[in-house]
Amino acid sequence: MPTTPHIIGFDNEKYLAEQTVAILERMKASDNKLYLEFGGKLLFDMHASRVLPGFDPCVKMRLLHNLKDQADIILCIFAGDIERKKVRADFGITYDADAVKLIDDLKERGVPVAAVVITRFEEQPAASIFKNKLERRGIRVFTHKLIRGYPTDIEHIVSDEGYGLNPYIETTKPLVVVTGPGPNSGKLSTCLSQLYHEYRHGVKAGYSKFETFPIWNLPLKHPVNVAYEAATADIQDFNLIDPHHLEAYGKIAVNYNRDVALFPVVKRILEKITGAKSIYQSPTDMGVNKAGFGIVDDAAVQEAARQEVIRRYFRSACEYAMGFCDHDTIRREELLMEELGIHPEDRSTVLPARAAAQEAVKTGKGNEGIFVGAALELPDGSIVTGKNSALMHAASATVLNAIKALAGIPDRMHLLAPNVIDAVGNFKKETFAAKNVSLSLDEALTALAISATTNPIAQEAVGKLKELRCCEMHLTHLPTSGDEAGLRRLGVNLTSEPNFASKNLSE
Repeated sequence: MPTTPHIIGFDNEKYLAEQTVAILERMKASDNKLYLEFGGKLLFDMHASRVLPGFDPCVKMRLLHNLKDQADIILCIFAGDIERKKVRADFGITYDADAVKLIDDLKERGVPVAAVVITRFEEQPAASIFKNKLERRGIRVFTHKLIRGYPTDIEHIVSDEGYGLNPYIETTKPLVVVTGPGPNSGKLSTCLSQLYHEYRHGVKAGYSKFETFPIWNLPLKHPVNVAYEAATADIQDFNLIDPHHLEAYGKIAVNYNRDVALFPVVKRILEKITGAKSIYQSPTDMGVNKAGFGIVDDAAVQEAARQEVIRRYFRSACEYAMGFCDHDTIRREELLMEELGIHPEDRSTVLPARAAAQEAVKTGKGNEGIFVGAALELPDGSIVTGKNSALMHAASATVLNAIKALAGIPDRMHLLAPNVIDAVGNFKKETFAAKNVSLSLDEALTALAISATTNPIAQEAVGKLKELRCCEMHLTHLPTSGDEAGLRRLGVNLTSEPNFASKNLSE
């Protein structure tokens, strides 16, 4: 089942036009003060770019940039995520680091963050340090404690002892975008808390939700919507037909379990705050989501989404091996693959990677008795492979083979001179007392950059590294930190099998 990265399935300009109109209309209906809960990734939405080929991972930032004169941004982060150092998988950084990065990225794009809210704050030490760090850099930080009885005790929640205890965050723009580094960051509670205070100040503000997935006007079992379930298998999200929408309008719309279950409560809270009947009859009504209107090639999108489900399966299997999730998550991923009639081997790089590992076994050129194979699909659909050895990790060998293929360099020609490899290996052994001197990808790329200063062939190959962005790659073993960091910087879509590449528990 080959991938087709060159096929465009999504039109960003069409999406931007539809989405902008929807937000402006909702602002107008909200007396020009709208709190917009912004789900998903505001910047670098790599999941969306993988399941919607052609989707600009920063297109939502383009949307906000177009509205920047009308928008303030509030960033929410759950104190518990800071405390347990929750990691954003696609960047390999913690949620608090991602929040800081988002503040910097928005500032660079001319859309500064108006305030940061640390939600469910109970004086956790790491969250307190994070708060101090931001405040000492001139950023307004507010804390919200857990409200007793939230979200069901509405009389208490919508009172001076509930939302009333949360500090009011002053904003000046008609649109207030409330975002966060990940799910369950407290965005909804922050929006409703602000609405409570706005009404106390005589401002008839409104609330709406911007969530890319699931896409409400695609079929329930469309692969794009199934891919959303795969992406959230660890928090047990699942899609369903919105029963509130079906009852109110007799029309089918897709939503997900948490929004559907919480809707009656949110509706009652809104009615309690506003003192009027809600304008929303369903959670789908609350959304301003137009991603479905940007799809221009459904076949391409479906195939891309199937591939994403397989990627998510491999990621969950690896996270289970490392102790980050339970076996129910893997089983959930397996069931989603069964629904779509796909298998792990339908990923184009899986079988070639396994074959490369078997080749390493035959030649006896593994490392520490472990034989690792890797395969990478080039933009033209061809596959290159590599295996580990005493000199180089499988990821390093594969990337070097890939850029040689892209540059038309014969396989017999070396990009790294043996003396360079020996020098790095000896440095690791003598300076750091390393037991394993085989070059990780990070180390191989550094050596390649140095070699390129004197070797024109290496220099030509270096110029091809950028062509690996968004290419598919598979490893038969978990990547080392040096391999993972290098592949992430190259922008490769990596999967691996839940096998450890070393017998040492510390590696």
